[in-house]
Amino acid sequence: MRSLVIDVGTSGLRAAVVEADASVSNLHYEECAPHSPVGGLVEFDAVAMYTAVKRVSLLALQSGPVQSVGITNQRASAVAWRASTGQPIGPAIGWQDLRTVGECIMARAEHGFTLAPNQSATKYAWMLANYIADESERSSDDILMGTVESWIVWNLTQGKHHVTDHTNAAVTGLTVPTGTAWNQNVIDVLKLHTHQLPRIVDTMGYIGDATDLPGAPPIHAMVGDQQGSLVGQGCISPGMTKITFGTGGMLNVFTGDRAPDSARRNEGGTFPIVAFSNNGALSYATEAIMLSAGTNIEWLRDDMGLISSSSESHDIASQCETTGGVAYVPALLGLGTPFWDYGARGSIFGITRGTTRAHIVRAVLEGVAHRGVDLVDAAEKDSGLSITELRIDGGMSRNPTFVQSLANASGRPVRVSPITEATTLGAGFLAGTAAGQWSHLDEATNAISGATLVPPLGTPGISRQQWGEAVSRSRSWIPDLSALDF
Repeated sequence: MRSLVIDVGTSGLRAAVVEADASVSNLHYEECAPHSPVGGLVEFDAVAMYTAVKRVSLLALQSGPVQSVGITNQRASAVAWRASTGQPIGPAIGWQDLRTVGECIMARAEHGFTLAPNQSATKYAWMLANYIADESERSSDDILMGTVESWIVWNLTQGKHHVTDHTNAAVTGLTVPTGTAWNQNVIDVLKLHTHQLPRIVDTMGYIGDATDLPGAPPIHAMVGDQQGSLVGQGCISPGMTKITFGTGGMLNVFTGDRAPDSARRNEGGTFPIVAFSNNGALSYATEAIMLSAGTNIEWLRDDMGLISSSSESHDIASQCETTGGVAYVPALLGLGTPFWDYGARGSIFGITRGTTRAHIVRAVLEGVAHRGVDLVDAAEKDSGLSITELRIDGGMSRNPTFVQSLANASGRPVRVSPITEATTLGAGFLAGTAAGQWSHLDEATNAISGATLVPPLGTPGISRQQWGEAVSRSRSWIPDLSALDF
């Protein structure tokens, strides 16, 4: 039995086949980047996105038929379209878009709702108010709204199914704390309409047939990208933790079946999320967020010219054993968990006349590693669970200097995923298990092999105390932004 997985990321999308032996084959990738017409605005063409999804899916299916389809996606991006035509009512809005900051502040001040601009809720409200001039038409049954997976499934099933799953619904800002249902109070305040929102279904289970693909294979899973990566790393027991180091960094620790009391940010700066759901039973996780990870390597390469390729950062950093006392705080977009300081800025401390290119490059890698440890500390505090090992994936997981720095700074062994497409693998596990390829999810994740374990070596690096001092000096650089609290 084989599963087609469609993975729609922020800057590109892929389709691949997850085989019975848990290998990923026939992977086809296509860039599908959003555009920013004005600073702070992030939009994308939803029609072009689906066209690309179908194109890479057809390429992956050339290898032969599949028995199930799994979909994993960037979370919280918003699409609105007309059911009668299948055409969006305007440009889709990316999760990074900040145009609704004011609306979020007002929702908290006037109604006590904690909403963030990177959630879908205020994006939907903005789309209705700005894309449809006739106010009476804004409640029309012809208008449908959803996140990326809803749009993809609606098109794959040729308009038969308008659905989302618990992992995606719970990060829209529109659900009750458990993520099991829409929150009518928030919907009413934002002047949204429940009948325009997708039906919430399990992450795992038969959803409908992808009649827009050859053979109309059944869709058996939908899952947010970070939750897909969590499953793809085999983290399905309490305390098991993965960090994805891509453009940003996302830590998820599996917490089990105890539902959170609130969907709001925890004391340590983490968030409760739904890990996945099956047969009406929900499992949960705690999520910690690093706003910039791989972005810092791109900065070294594209803007500073200190490296010619991302992989060269390892070669250059290896030329020295320490940073020479240099500390780098990777706050190019502010600081996420646990600080949530949007006014913090990237900073370099400890430079002397003897500081070399290698010291700077190593300091950047170690800085991202220390931010990773910040996430771990916060997740342990908020989840109440002991994190004894880190499982990592994403582009930076292929950098040996970075991986060793993470192990050393955290004092924990780091298990590197054998494939960078852990998200794809996780969606394949969920779809395959729902379709009967594996008898249960444990059996699927037990098929993972080939991970590399990197133990901490205790080699020299900046101390956690030094790191804390560097972070404190990088904060509140732009006071007005630092004052924002979502």
